[in-house]
Amino acid sequence: QVQLVESGGGLVQAGGSLTLSCAASGSIFGLNTMAWYRQAPGNQRELVATITRGGRTNYADSVKGRFTISRDNAKNMVYLQMNILKPEDTAVYYCNANVLSLNYWGQGTQVTVSS
Repeated sequence: QVQLVESGGGLVQAGGSLTLSCAASGSIFGLNTMAWYRQAPGNQRELVATITRGGRTNYADSVKGRFTISRDNAKNMVYLQMNILKPEDTAVYYCNANVLSLNYWGQGTQVTVSS
């Protein structure tokens, strides 16, 4: 089994910054792409950013230039640096990990951006 634990969410004013962290543990041999998703109330869960084990990244258009995904393979951690936050970034943010072609999810962390 794979466990993903997110941290770093909270309340921030528009224009501010937050950094989310996600720690992977358990049966993580073969840990490959990691990602961040988010889900706002009434909306479907959407992809925010992905990063391969080799460091190749991909971003949703809505966060390009503002968010940065990174990872530490030695620590089995993935991060999401979020800058210039907007009220529309308010959502529960979920960590996702692909391990041997299976997808695992964290419990989510709330990010609230006030205007």
